[in-house]
Amino acid sequence: MRSKNNNPYAQAAGAYDNNAQQNTPDQRELEGRVLLKSARMMQDLMREWDSRTAEVLEATLLYNRQIWMLFYDTAMGNPEGNRPNDLRSNIINLANFIFKRELEILSNPQKDKLNVLININKEVAAGLLTG
Repeated sequence: MRSKNNNPYAQAAGAYDNNAQQNTPDQRELEGRVLLKSARMMQDLMREWDSRTAEVLEATLLYNRQIWMLFYDTAMGNPEGNRPNDLRSNIINLANFIFKRELEILSNPQKDKLNVLININKEVAAGLLTG
């Protein structure tokens, strides 16, 4: 079993957290904007669904998955941090749902399956941006 220090996702989450704290006035705002960017990318994908390529679908979902991996890893790696346990559990559960939905989309692409991912990103972003 690998320690957290050897986990590349945990390292990326830590680096993201440190960088965001040092280089942005508000980490919550940055996270909200990144989620909105991902939502826009998925909306663009839906609009161009009939001419999409597998590569564009995969890249769009990968971008979203990377965002949610950071949230997931931060929630998992910071049990005694400044987030209440309910919030940590909700983040972990949402991330797991998103990962499962993305696999469903990749295995059986249907544009309507993107709606729930778009809505989750927008709702979480709204909460982060109104903070």
